[in-house]
Amino acid sequence: MSQDILFTTPQMAEVFSAGRRLQRMLDVEAALARALARRGMVPDHAADAIGRQCRVEHFDVEAVYREAMLAGTPTIPLVARLVELVDDDARGFVHWGATSQDILDTGLVLQMRDGLDLLLADLVGIGRSCAALAEQHRTSLMPARTLLQHALPTTFGLKAAQWLAAVTAQIARLREVERGLAVQLGGAAGTLAAYRDDGLAVVALLAEELHLPAPALSWHTDRNLPAAVTAAVGLACGTAGKIATDVALLMQTEVGEVAEGPRRGKGGSTTMPHKRNPVDSVAAVAAARLALGAVPVVMGAMIQEHERGAGSWQAEWDGVPAVFRHASAAIFRTGGALAGLEVDVDRMRDNLELTGGAVLAESLATALAPHIGRPAANTVVQGVVSVALSSDADLRAAAHDTQAVTDVLEPAQIDAAFDAAGYLGSNNALIDRALTSFTQFDHDG
Repeated sequence: MSQDILFTTPQMAEVFSAGRRLQRMLDVEAALARALARRGMVPDHAADAIGRQCRVEHFDVEAVYREAMLAGTPTIPLVARLVELVDDDARGFVHWGATSQDILDTGLVLQMRDGLDLLLADLVGIGRSCAALAEQHRTSLMPARTLLQHALPTTFGLKAAQWLAAVTAQIARLREVERGLAVQLGGAAGTLAAYRDDGLAVVALLAEELHLPAPALSWHTDRNLPAAVTAAVGLACGTAGKIATDVALLMQTEVGEVAEGPRRGKGGSTTMPHKRNPVDSVAAVAAARLALGAVPVVMGAMIQEHERGAGSWQAEWDGVPAVFRHASAAIFRTGGALAGLEVDVDRMRDNLELTGGAVLAESLATALAPHIGRPAANTVVQGVVSVALSSDADLRAAAHDTQAVTDVLEPAQIDAAFDAAGYLGSNNALIDRALTSFTQFDHDG
């Protein structure tokens, strides 16, 4: 096992392995032969013979790639070997009417479909973890943090619901791009000339064979499909990285509000026995950054020359697999950080009190505003905050001692303004909205 496994998963590494790439290309060759046979353009026995040999174990994978360095594409040595393997009657029908890019592109589409299925399964797993946390911690008070400083009271349930909403959006987006995957078959210059008037019918039959949509036209140098897929995968990595970053920040010693679930050998240090590091979160962020770094390679490959790309298309051969490999680790490790996440509700509540009630300054201003207007209310509360800070007093006590406050609010109203649980706005409704949106994607939920 190589060090690369640190930034991918075994399943995704297999999907985008050298052998799997060749197998998916062979799957396309076999499907093309069957499609042509259905159209009466290739004898049935020839299609059967071709299909029987389209198994990667019949090929020397390393030799194919070595020869590809000279040939310019792995399709050429792959097809040459396939021709050698089939019987004489079938040889003339191998790769009929296709070009190298047709086989490579459609094979890559099949790999992307496999990869998207893996990513979607892990994203749904993250969603379930987030949904459980959102429901369980609806009333678990904690400080919301803006620019890393305490802002207002919130709940950990709402934080998890916000994670869930982002994950749900990514699931929807990945499913949309998965539906947009399409076969590539255009022949040498995208005209389907080798099939005469049967070109569109052959494309449709190939699409049926591979359970993919048929495109309106070939997309040899219209690279919207791979660009859209990798961009969507990159967005999913951004969401995974954001969640993982939040978890790592909440695990800081000075915060201590959550901790990744413990496992033997996880999160230790070679020199500091007390350490419990956010290893899943850290790995997720690293992998997300690697995936996002590869996305521009694929986006840049959209700029291509005429009917065949001269370098840009070839860059996708490494760029697309890199995005998927790293994305799998980013999403899987984020799921690992959330699975069994330990939440310290008492620490969250203690942290909420660290500022001596300052997180409820807006609540006090909101209580004053109907009586004296918002600008005046803000000015009064700024004065109360200043007094509290200079005297190291609690903001509630300072408010009770400020005439500008007591002139318009009763003591009970002042106390109510400092009830964090009473200043959560639409907390429950927002959590419900996130849970409801996710339900459509959680088939087992």
